Amino acid sequence: MVEHRTGTREEWQAARDELARLEAEQAERNEEIKRMRLALPWVPVDKEYEFDTEEGSKTLAELFDGRSQLLAYNIMFGPDYTLGACPGCTSLGDELDGAVVHMNRSDVTLICLSRAPIERLAAYKKRMGWQFAYVSTYNTDFPFDFSLALTEEQAQQIPEVKGMIDNPPDFLQEWSRQTGAELKDGLREAPSWIAFAREDGAVYHTYTVTAPDPFVAPYHSFLLERTPKAQPAEPRIWRKDEYPD
Repeated sequence: MVEHRTGTREEWQAARDELARLEAEQAERNEEIKRMRLALPWVPVDKEYEFDTEEGSKTLAELFDGRSQLLAYNIMFGPDYTLGACPGCTSLGDELDGAVVHMNRSDVTLICLSRAPIERLAAYKKRMGWQFAYVSTYNTDFPFDFSLALTEEQAQQIPEVKGMIDNPPDFLQEWSRQTGAELKDGLREAPSWIAFAREDGAVYHTYTVTAPDPFVAPYHSFLLERTPKAQPAEPRIWRKDEYPD
């Protein structure tokens, strides 16, 4: 039994034409936003940071791997997560490997970051079959300096975060079970994209975006938005090796 409204081809075309008009307006707005993003001032990074990688310790400049641009996704995987990274972040991570070669050809190094120790990141990367560089920010000020993580005190001072910790909805309680982290610890990680540029030997911070921006969502959500049936407002997200039969 069809549960959606049905109509004639003419009715569909009229509705589709109106939607196309709105989509064109959105595309034009997106171009304006892109220009504003490129016009953001570059901020010199004067502080020295050391990161743990699978190849040993590296500086921020060394993470560029010889390219002039660095784009990193901060996966929610804090030191207190005992069962693995956030399933939503993991889903996005699943979709990054195919982009690496194209980003490299555009003079961009694409990596992921997390605060868990490198040994745990390497094990999780192997489990997920990822090929991109996965870098640990464990025991550095970097995630706190760039708002990729909150201290315990900061988390308590943000009403939205404190509210989710004190009165978590069902989906967050399930998320806590999936990650093996108490919400007071798990919600201190910020799923974010962060970008840097390197020019004349200097490194600059250029851009950051944090959830709930759509850019932080798994890429397959773009495809699901174009399928006939609406997705749940709070969909259950699974790691690819944990889907129920």
